[in-house]
Amino acid sequence: MKHLVIFDLDGTLLNTIADLGAATNHALAAHGFPTHPTSAYNMMVGNGVRRLIERAIPSESRDTATVDALLSDFRAYYDEHLCDRTEPYEGIPSLLAGLAGRGVAIAVASNKYESAVRRLIAHYFPGVEFAAVCGQVEGVPAKPDPSIVFRILADCPTPKAEVLYVGDSAVDIETARRACVDSVGVSWGFRPVRELTGAYADHIAADPADILALI
Repeated sequence: MKHLVIFDLDGTLLNTIADLGAATNHALAAHGFPTHPTSAYNMMVGNGVRRLIERAIPSESRDTATVDALLSDFRAYYDEHLCDRTEPYEGIPSLLAGLAGRGVAIAVASNKYESAVRRLIAHYFPGVEFAAVCGQVEGVPAKPDPSIVFRILADCPTPKAEVLYVGDSAVDIETARRACVDSVGVSWGFRPVRELTGAYADHIAADPADILALI
């Protein structure tokens, strides 16, 4: 029996790729760099916004000052437009309601900066009670470092055998492995299933309802 389910955010609960891509392209264009099609961002996201910016700009321009400047422009734009085209994946609201109905605690662990994570959760899931909503904060290593999972467990003490971690990328599966909790890779997110199986996900979910069967 699982009593706590920890979800990644982008590519797992919410399809955010269009807004992430638009914000990155805005920052790139503002500094004279070439932009990318939205589909290209599927393979750039997952390790936090700084890493996203580093991947998006030409390799010869990845100095700290340039990345910092684009990161500032990204955040200013994204904070104004983070809900323009983002939406929950089909079946996610029903999954969260089903977990809550069974008395399972729900948490979020994201590599996106925490203020954006909290705004997105409040906007798209206002009726859901989350045990913890955690994003990337200064001074704490990003996933796949398991620190964010341990932070959630500090807020919601739960034996690791009773925890399920759900995400859409190898970063998430590695995070779960390092935290010593069971993992579920979801097929509807930004990365292909082969990435999830290659990272040795404990389970693969093709539909949000599949997760209820693992509780």
